[in-house]
Amino acid sequence: MIGVRGLHKRFGGRAVLDGIDLDVAQGESLCVIGQSGMGKSVLLKCILGLEAPDAGQVLWQGRPLDRSTRPAFMAQFGMLFQGAALFDSLTVWQNVAFRLRQRMPDRQARPIALDKMARVGLGPETADLMPAELSGGMAKRAGLARAIADDPQVIFFDEPTTGLDPIRAARINALIRGIVTETGATAITITHDMESVRVIGDRVALLQDGHIAWDGPVSAMRDAAPLAGFLGPLAVTPP
Repeated sequence: MIGVRGLHKRFGGRAVLDGIDLDVAQGESLCVIGQSGMGKSVLLKCILGLEAPDAGQVLWQGRPLDRSTRPAFMAQFGMLFQGAALFDSLTVWQNVAFRLRQRMPDRQARPIALDKMARVGLGPETADLMPAELSGGMAKRAGLARAIADDPQVIFFDEPTTGLDPIRAARINALIRGIVTETGATAITITHDMESVRVIGDRVALLQDGHIAWDGPVSAMRDAAPLAGFLGPLAVTPP
């Protein structure tokens, strides 16, 4: 579904991405992990077209993402931002239906928004609230409902549990896993939370020093020496 070939990106004299090759299959859930400043968000921005790589290609269904193919890609993705990034001046349902309202009247968009809100555990009583009236967990749920509102083929999650307590984080992880499984969407998650990786991911890639230092199934993490610093009590003990 998505491929990255020889991706390079420098900021000043530092190579943040130094020849990244990565593939994400249709319906697969990939988690990208790594220490802060290792280029995880830059990789995501390059895929989305928010940053232009210095070299290399991003592929969408086997074709380079360029001016001719990017519009179709942009119409087929959803995004859950790290801080939910709800529009302060719009109600919750209007935030959820933001993309829908570009192509249909509100009387059609609102029922769809309410349905997606129900899917993430937000009742109709929250529809006309403003973002400032939501708790952190509710805001994340609203952001997740917006990400899936238009039934995207690809969903990006940027640090989906940051700022949440363990109970709310576990609920968000379970919601994301359920949505990815039920919809068959391809998912890419940027995260520091290894519990998120275990719940959300089918596969995990470690980004380190501009390269993919390890790439494999979540089930193999326990035996992966490069991941020892991330796994805590589940880390392997080096011989």
